Amino acid sequence: MSDDRTPESAVENTPGQGRTPEAEAIEPAAPEEFGLVQVWWGDGKGKTTAALGMGMRAAGHGYRVHMLQFMKGGASSVDAVRGEYNAIAALPGISYENLGHYGWHGMADGSEEADHEAEAQAGLERARELLEAAEAADLAAPIDLDAAPEAGMHMLILDEVLYAADRGLVSEADVLELVERKPDDLELILCGSHTEPTYLEEQADLVTNVRKVKHPIDEGQRARRGTEF
Repeated sequence: MSDDRTPESAVENTPGQGRTPEAEAIEPAAPEEFGLVQVWWGDGKGKTTAALGMGMRAAGHGYRVHMLQFMKGGASSVDAVRGEYNAIAALPGISYENLGHYGWHGMADGSEEADHEAEAQAGLERARELLEAAEAADLAAPIDLDAAPEAGMHMLILDEVLYAADRGLVSEADVLELVERKPDDLELILCGSHTEPTYLEEQADLVTNVRKVKHPIDEGQRARRGTEF
């Protein structure tokens, strides 16, 4: 089938009218269409990576973003300071906090199982505090890019919360409670778990299964600086 469009009409139909986009200064702003619940799960690499990408994109528009990590441990090849922490520190509008940093629950890696449960429960309580802060904030208005998360946020990423639920460190009911507490205008992103969180199907607006087709870890490849951490 032939395309009768002229080059001029094709240019008019592109978002940038054919111009090369240029970066703009980041100023505090408020999103017009936030408020969905996103779920990222699966046995493939990229769940946290996708959430961080969305967080960076939102921060680039001047929206306030915060990430709370429940279970971000790792093998001995993983540094204590990950690359994303350094990048977040350099980017206005996005912040993070980490609980349960060293080791993985159930992996016999020398970390204490009781500590994992206590840290996950602390993460649950902190998530509740962050949701209360978002509820108290005016999410239809800009939030200072340097403000503490207690001032509210437009996007909240709960990284590895689904893994914590999968391991029984928090309950599925706890995760559902967090979703139910979410203010209408807050974009809430839940990550983790190799097991499908079917209990969230009705509450979630977006569910993505990050599926592994092939991974170098299966051939003995260790985590690499700049890709895995």
